[in-house]
Amino acid sequence: MIKSLITMYPELLSIGPFTIHTFGLMMALGFLAAGIAAYYGFRRKGLDTENLFWLVIATAVGGVLGSKIHYLLLNLSELGDTPLRSAFSGAGLVWYGGMVGGLVTALMVMTFLKLPWGKVLDAAAPAIALGYAFGRMGCFLNGDDYGITSTLPWAMGFPRGSPPTPPGITVQPTQLYEVGAAILIFFVLLFLWPRLKRDWELFCAYLVMAGTERFLVEFVRFQRDGQTQQRLLALATAIAAAVALVWIHTRPERR
Repeated sequence: MIKSLITMYPELLSIGPFTIHTFGLMMALGFLAAGIAAYYGFRRKGLDTENLFWLVIATAVGGVLGSKIHYLLLNLSELGDTPLRSAFSGAGLVWYGGMVGGLVTALMVMTFLKLPWGKVLDAAAPAIALGYAFGRMGCFLNGDDYGITSTLPWAMGFPRGSPPTPPGITVQPTQLYEVGAAILIFFVLLFLWPRLKRDWELFCAYLVMAGTERFLVEFVRFQRDGQTQQRLLALATAIAAAVALVWIHTRPERR
């Protein structure tokens, strides 16, 4: 009962022609939670919180656009005659594209506002992990991005998923794996906050953990085109961030 109860409600509420989708709601809550966490991160780093609003808006817009563009590029052969419908639908968001799109727009805003890149990204690192947890919960409620066929006790079906699972078939809820991992990363970053004091260190630590988590989860996700590419991108992100973190942490301080 519990396994099917949540996945039966990708649409939370309908009022006339307007429908509130659980995925959209969780994304909105994710940006709100990330904004609140970033606010406290800014204060702890001594940054001006007045610039935070525009930074969050830019990151949200860039993240959604980047993730959608990446999704469309990965699935050009499956779009058929409806590319515009796919472009403006709520489904089809890829984490890597979202990360790049959000980062690019954030860097543009930081440059315009003359904010220090490393310090701002360090302040926002825990917030990014927290927001990602909400986003993945939205994927779970929408029945999207689930895992491979499984008979594990916690495996479940997504009869109204994207795509729906066949009757009687259960899969691994990889969305929940990522929710748990993102929450764990959030608390690990809070633990590392007073220990990684140099600019860029905390953000690099986030990329190491997020890339590693994504690399591992890709092995049990439902196989789609571009799966190997996704795995390699995750591994490359984690390795590059780890090298950068070691270099930043061990280099002599400037005097």
